[in-house]
Amino acid sequence: MFGIWGHPDAARMTYYGLHSLQHRGQEGAGIVVTDGKRMKGIKGDGLVNDVFDEKKLDSLKGSGAIGHVRYTGKSGIENIQPLLFHSSSGSLALSHTGNLINANDLKHQLEMQGSIFQTNTDTEVLAHLIKRSGYLALKDKVKNALSMVKGAYALIVLTEDELIIAQDPNGLRPLSIGKVGDAYCVASETCAYDLIGAEYIRDVEPGELIIINDEGIHEERFSLSGSHAMCTMEYVYFSRPDSDIRGINIHTARKNLGKRLALEANVEGDVVTGVPDSSISSAIGFAETAGIPYELGLIKNRYVGRTFIKPTQELREQGVKMKLSPVRKVVEGKRVIMVDDSIVRGTTSRRIVRMLKEAGATEVHVCISSPPMTNPCFYGIDVSTHEELIASSHSVEEIREIIGADSLTFLSVEGMLKAIGREGLGKNCGQCMACFTGEYPTEIYPDTPLPYEKEME
Repeated sequence: MFGIWGHPDAARMTYYGLHSLQHRGQEGAGIVVTDGKRMKGIKGDGLVNDVFDEKKLDSLKGSGAIGHVRYTGKSGIENIQPLLFHSSSGSLALSHTGNLINANDLKHQLEMQGSIFQTNTDTEVLAHLIKRSGYLALKDKVKNALSMVKGAYALIVLTEDELIIAQDPNGLRPLSIGKVGDAYCVASETCAYDLIGAEYIRDVEPGELIIINDEGIHEERFSLSGSHAMCTMEYVYFSRPDSDIRGINIHTARKNLGKRLALEANVEGDVVTGVPDSSISSAIGFAETAGIPYELGLIKNRYVGRTFIKPTQELREQGVKMKLSPVRKVVEGKRVIMVDDSIVRGTTSRRIVRMLKEAGATEVHVCISSPPMTNPCFYGIDVSTHEELIASSHSVEEIREIIGADSLTFLSVEGMLKAIGREGLGKNCGQCMACFTGEYPTEIYPDTPLPYEKEME
């Protein structure tokens, strides 16, 4: 997500911000802008470049805007954010990342009270709760709505008059504030600020509500801060290396993950290679610590997106074929140590190991810079059922056999926390590690909707 208030070309700045955040979602993009009197939105399927051109950006006039790139989920343009609603009392646009674990229950209650839903998103549940609130001020409406939802959410609300930002009480999804000139901006990752020349100010705190309008910025709370639980996969995989989250640089964290992994793996090889792009930093750290040369053993086709966030398994497997190519002269006749960030379903790892061996690698040793992923995520990452997680039903040795590797090493939970720099910071060290440990930072409801379960149905 990206938002900005107080800039004469807000839509274009949002467009650039979304470009920097394209790695977070490639299925759709949207921008809503306000000129203080009216709000207008444009959205569509595909990459930011596919959705917007100069003509469309020129039509989005105003000094306040929010934008969103869609990760995955139910198809249909109506599900692409930001969601924009018009009413006699004013317009409202919302962008939201994360997953509300009580969305099914809330949606049922709202429908019983007469609400009609047009999308399959949690975001629309929030919109109905906000509009149905009896409070007069928007900030109080938002606070009232957030008091009823549970789970992970980073939220941006835009009206004709103001921008409101909120972070869930556990801080599960990243969100920060920046400033460019006299305009304030907000983004899911700090890398968005570099492209537009903005200055990072600070992270949005868990349970915090921030109001930005022509009078400036005002900070309040809608909830007491819970146990801080930033998603660990942000450090391992999801975020861009040039972003900082909670004061920790992603590249540095991943490099340290690789260094720690080299100490725990104790494996011999001739070359180290990383699976582009998210594992390159870890592979460099592994090679430095192990004293083994780092080489580009795998080349990425830059015009293919991230396979982990493809909406179906068939698309993920096709994406791997198109995305990666082995460098034969680098791996031929060599014992290759392949560093990757995670193994989710196992299909990608199996195909890469096979490619390396077909290119002449004598051995392929797979080293993973995170622990085995044994539990589903209910907070917005597309790891939705135990059945999809190979580590939930197979031992490390069984996984090794399935992917065809000569050896397989996962980083320990303790090693991961130490490498990221969160060791010794209390329970769970300020991280959500539920997908690795099964310890969820929030209660899980019996009807908790798995992320994108409607798509799977």
